[in-house]
Amino acid sequence: MITRLRSSWSAIRYLAVGAASSIVSWFVLVGMLFVLMMCPFGVGIPAVPHALKLIRYPVNFERRRSARLLDEPIPEPYRSGNPVTDPASRRDLAWLVFHAATGFIVGIFAIAFPLGGLRQILTAFIWPMVPGGVESSLGFMVTSWPLAALSAVTGVGMIALLFLYPRLARWQASIARRLLAPAPGVVLTDRVVELAASRAAALEAHGAELRRLERDLHDGTQARIAAVVLQLGIADSLFDKDPQRARELLGKAQDTATGALAELRTVVRSIHPPLLTDRGLDGAVTALADRCPVPCTVDVRSRSRRPAAVEAAAYFVVAEMLANITKHSGAEHAWITLDGTADTLLIEIRDDGHGGADEAAGSGLSGIRKRAEAFDGTLKLSSPSGGPTVLKVELPCGS
Repeated sequence: MITRLRSSWSAIRYLAVGAASSIVSWFVLVGMLFVLMMCPFGVGIPAVPHALKLIRYPVNFERRRSARLLDEPIPEPYRSGNPVTDPASRRDLAWLVFHAATGFIVGIFAIAFPLGGLRQILTAFIWPMVPGGVESSLGFMVTSWPLAALSAVTGVGMIALLFLYPRLARWQASIARRLLAPAPGVVLTDRVVELAASRAAALEAHGAELRRLERDLHDGTQARIAAVVLQLGIADSLFDKDPQRARELLGKAQDTATGALAELRTVVRSIHPPLLTDRGLDGAVTALADRCPVPCTVDVRSRSRRPAAVEAAAYFVVAEMLANITKHSGAEHAWITLDGTADTLLIEIRDDGHGGADEAAGSGLSGIRKRAEAFDGTLKLSSPSGGPTVLKVELPCGS
């Protein structure tokens, strides 16, 4: 019972505030109508976009109220372009019209019924003390005990309507969600745009990675192997004339081949670190932390294996961020947290440095964001001046 009373009281407050905001809706609609009436004279045309942006303030207020009541977020549907062509502007106006027409009436009745019910019950007890009887809130005169009983019963019924208020409030909030949330078609269009952008970023990152691998192989490993071939050729030509010199060249060729093999292993590790296969993501990240000059604490809260591509992306995110911490942060300690579910991998990297990290400064953060977006993931960076710096990356793991 107490829970239902609390729910009813919350609904009364919601509907009462809705009555007040519906009055604001009337003023907003009148103002918008005035702007439209000025358009034939040329005065209102430049004011229309500004007026459509201004009406978003009361609409956003209603969006937040409805989201709190429904206990689910209602995202803003607005685009960054012209509000005149934004479909969300038309939906805002539709909500204002609906709310102006119904919000005040519903809110007033929500307040009037329980107050009227109390008056009905009170009238049933005080009518004998008033000569000529007492008029009830429903308009009839209570001049006898039967009428008093009728007044009390109707009063109890009016108060009992309180238990229907939560449904009424949710109905109003549901309509707000339907009109003020992004339209399904708009959501799909925006999602397609996001996916196209992330695909382009993934292709760009993939192309840059291929160019890096080609450069590393060409400038490093290939040059060393070419040197080995040259040294072996010279050693072969000197083998009969100068065996000692030939042995020296063979030794140099062996050293050069060893260096080429080490560089080749480095390139292979940059494609997919063997540690990921041998020890999993938690072991590979722990190895990165152990090699980092800044002391690191690793907290692995989820040890389930993810797809190889996701684990590789997470590994390079951690590696790049630890390199940034070492070079730029001035931190004395860093903390790495791996968490998530079977469908999501969450990476949080925090340090106690001086902060001020900026993606636009070319510190590698933009590369981390592109790597995350290639998997349709997200990146959140908090790095106020003075620190701390906190990087949160979420990578979906679903197929």
